[in-house]
Amino acid sequence: MSHQLAMSLLAQAQIRGPAGLNMSLPTLAGIILLVMFGIVMLIVMMSYGNLWFQAYMSNARVSLFSLIGMSLRQVQARVIVQSKIMAMQAGVGDDPHTGITTRRLEAHYLAGGNVLRVMRAIIAAHRAGIDLDFDKAAAIDLAGRDVLDAVQTSVNPKVIDCPSQGSGKTFLSAIAKNGVELKVRARVTVRTNIMQLIGGATEETIVARVGEGIITSIGSAESHQEVMKNPNVISQAVLHRGLDAQTAFEIVSIDIADIDVGENIGARLQADQAEADTRVARAKAEERRSFAIAKEQEMKAEVVHNRAMVVAAEAEVPTAMAAAFASGKFAGA
Repeated sequence: MSHQLAMSLLAQAQIRGPAGLNMSLPTLAGIILLVMFGIVMLIVMMSYGNLWFQAYMSNARVSLFSLIGMSLRQVQARVIVQSKIMAMQAGVGDDPHTGITTRRLEAHYLAGGNVLRVMRAIIAAHRAGIDLDFDKAAAIDLAGRDVLDAVQTSVNPKVIDCPSQGSGKTFLSAIAKNGVELKVRARVTVRTNIMQLIGGATEETIVARVGEGIITSIGSAESHQEVMKNPNVISQAVLHRGLDAQTAFEIVSIDIADIDVGENIGARLQADQAEADTRVARAKAEERRSFAIAKEQEMKAEVVHNRAMVVAAEAEVPTAMAAAFASGKFAGA
């Protein structure tokens, strides 16, 4: 009973403020909370009011609490808001096919992606009529490819030198069937294949395949004159081989930029072969001569041996005759 009475008296107690106003404790607590809330809102508006107002005026639909959450998640709110504004102004923010939401933009930012570049790529693809949604663009960006450059290359094809300037070679060397060398430089015009950009081979593969195709086509020609008369035949033959399969690019054209006649490799090889054959023939002739000389020496040795045997036989004749006289056989005969 005494506890209830004390609480009742405390609730009815009045505090005289500095202005002479009488206020109860609950009223004072409410005023303090209201002042604190006002201070917090003032700080929030000073920090995010400009971004929120920009998003509101652009119909980007980014709430003030989302901006506060971005700050807590260490996401640059200005980047997200700018991306949303770009999407709305370009007409892709309301398109459900693109899938551009604040949560997805934050997720891509936290994954280490370039949100602004992805957004520019989506807008450029949308203007060019290329099917590119946010998930695909984000995957390309996280894979380490420049998605904006890919879209720009898809719209505006680029030219690749073959051989590439970084290879250290100035021309491709190919030999026709008649043995004449041709020095060729080609230019390959490619556009990006967005569908195969993830996992597709790079420019180096295109250059290698085109170089191999040019060398093979020239090697199939009967003579270098055929190639010199109509280089377009070689480029068309290479183009129709589908060298852009499983690559991140689509080959638009292959043009022979320069073609020169080099050495007559066939004639040089024939001369080298003839020289080698001559050396082989000389070696064989020398072998036969050496064999004949050795045989001659053997025959001479045989003659000397036979002569020695004749001399030995002749030396035995007097002995035989003496023996015959001694035995009386010679006289009887």
